[in-house]
Amino acid sequence: MTHYDPNNDPERRETIITETVVSPAHVTETVETVVVRESNTGWWIAGILGGAVLIAVFWILSRGPDAQSDEALLEAQLDTAAAQAQADSALIQGQVAGAQASVDIARADAARSQADAIRAASEARAAEARAQTPVVIEREVQAPAPSNGVAVVTPTAPQN
Repeated sequence: MTHYDPNNDPERRETIITETVVSPAHVTETVETVVVRESNTGWWIAGILGGAVLIAVFWILSRGPDAQSDEALLEAQLDTAAAQAQADSALIQGQVAGAQASVDIARADAARSQADAIRAASEARAAEARAQTPVVIEREVQAPAPSNGVAVVTPTAPQN
């Protein structure tokens, strides 16, 4: 006699009644009794896996920090900081170059505007000069008398 004896454990029995109709007058009834037995295999597998996990956790925790990995981590952090500093420097240089280009463009625009203003003023003066009637100044000047055929040069005479 075992623990799973169906006669001793009535809770582990299932009765299935199946009716088969062959004709309206003839009905067949089948009675099946199924004995449900439990297996502990799942619990054994779960226990073994749990123990393996605990052993792995204790092994990882008992190893402690590795000095070589700490140095590698420190070196990686320094490399990352240097790369970040270079990226920041490049960004700032790009911003400075952009600002300088904007200043150069503004200066070129100002010079172009000033040249346009000077050209416009010059054209306006030329147009005004063309629009005015010319002024003719007439005066009578006496020619100097020749002195023995020699030209007289004075300091106020034009030097052509």
